Amino acid sequence: MRCIPEQPKFDDGQLAEKAVWTALKNSLPDECMLAHSVQVRDGRNEYEIDVLVLWPAVGMAAIEVKGGLVSIADGQWYQSDRNGKHKIHSPVAQSQSSLHALKNWLANELGTRVSSRSAYMVSLPYTEVPSDWTMAGCSRSLVLDQTDSKSPADLVRQAIETEGGGASPLAPAFLERIIRKLGGTLDTAVVPSTTAQEDEYAQDHLTERQSVLLQATRSLPRIRFTGGAGSGKTWLAVEKARLLSKQGKRVGLFCYNKGLGQYLQNRVAPWRQAKPVFTGEFHEYARGLGVPDGTGQDYFDVEMPRLLKELAAGMEPHERLDAVVIDEAQDFAPLWWDALLACTTDPDAGDVYAFMDDRQDVYRRWGGATADLANGPLAAFVPIQIDDNLRNTRKIAEAFRPFAGEHFTPRGSTGLPVRFLDCATEDALGMADDSVVALIEEGWANNQIALLTTKDRHPIHLDYFQREATDEYWREFHANEAEFYGHVLGFKGLERSVVVLCVNGFKDMGRAPEQLYVGLSRARSLLVVVGDSGLLEEAGGRDLKAALSRTQAWTPPAPVEG
Repeated sequence: MRCIPEQPKFDDGQLAEKAVWTALKNSLPDECMLAHSVQVRDGRNEYEIDVLVLWPAVGMAAIEVKGGLVSIADGQWYQSDRNGKHKIHSPVAQSQSSLHALKNWLANELGTRVSSRSAYMVSLPYTEVPSDWTMAGCSRSLVLDQTDSKSPADLVRQAIETEGGGASPLAPAFLERIIRKLGGTLDTAVVPSTTAQEDEYAQDHLTERQSVLLQATRSLPRIRFTGGAGSGKTWLAVEKARLLSKQGKRVGLFCYNKGLGQYLQNRVAPWRQAKPVFTGEFHEYARGLGVPDGTGQDYFDVEMPRLLKELAAGMEPHERLDAVVIDEAQDFAPLWWDALLACTTDPDAGDVYAFMDDRQDVYRRWGGATADLANGPLAAFVPIQIDDNLRNTRKIAEAFRPFAGEHFTPRGSTGLPVRFLDCATEDALGMADDSVVALIEEGWANNQIALLTTKDRHPIHLDYFQREATDEYWREFHANEAEFYGHVLGFKGLERSVVVLCVNGFKDMGRAPEQLYVGLSRARSLLVVVGDSGLLEEAGGRDLKAALSRTQAWTPPAPVEG
């Protein structure tokens, strides 16, 4: 278990705190963090938290410890020790005030409001408190008495979950950011990758806060969640699948492209219980039920869903899906919807949740029929708009704002400037390769970087394609051990800390805006755009030209030899 400090020094007057600290350390899970004597300033006021518990996926608890025998008479607290009986300030009020001060301080330091569940508690390790005791502002469950303090972990968790304020559990990534601030670590060897990591912790925490949308809409059986790039749709889709599975429902978690399908499978793989009965691509689901494989786009868009719908007519009730969750739903052909719903227990009114961005219809094979919210298959679904961009820094978000719609609202940290390498289209691939080398020499880890092309595949990507090694290709991406070379069309729903967007042309200028939207929005911390400014203006319009004019002109330095 991590402790701050690692070995606290308890003075003679802190023996009660030592007893509580030891009991917590012996009973809390190893993933928790304990801090002793946390000093907090809130404006001109100073506070101290005797013991602070940070519990990942649960929350936090600030505990005020009072030794000796503690009593209350007419609202006045007393403490009896070797020096006799004397009045003391309410330890409940002290704990409450210090917790508020901590949350205010963290909000200022981290740049985001602390929405994790948190409880203020009092520990009286030498006092017995009746089980039916209560007083205004403090229920019995917020007090650890002589008996409770011997093994307090379960009681602390119960207090956080039942009495704690806040909307969500404490995200592990956000816990790490808190620890960095509490520990006061001073490290002068700052490199871009470590600074970016802190920004990404904040992005993860903001994304997990989106769970309030699922809580607020849990009684609605059919919803389309529509949001721009980086709004947390994939996280919400996975979380919705988890919640439905925990209810005992047979859930299918679907997407269109293989890279995203493997990502979703990796996300649900660690779940010990209550998993979706299927996670991955629509076509793999059909194959798994016995629909024969075929070739050609017409087969996958028309014939395969027809065969699946015919097969669904003979499915037994226990084989059917109770709920369907679809990520990147704008990519689904209209006939896929009909076939998929035919495999559910209630095709007309069953649980169906679509997460989509109608501005990312990059495939354009069905005339935007799914994204037609007036007449398409999602027309009758309850619309929920998600306007906040959470994945990207504000510098990156501003680069693709021209494609994101009028309600698009960046929420991330300011971040590093976007870099623009203006070059001829035929030189873009070579300059992009040089950019990857330069970024690694700057201190970025190779597994933080993805190079994405807009037209022809990068030679490394092409090699996988020609060897028909698609599964190996995506396994290596998700292993996260090296730089990645891909195409924007296959990278929908995915991300890397650094993206080098190589604009090496477009096969169809009509689809260029959607491709640029996807490519510009995949980076979390640093975006490098490589390509011809004239082509980018032609594809993205004047607004993109204006956005790129605010970027940092960049030329990668020549590789270091030797």
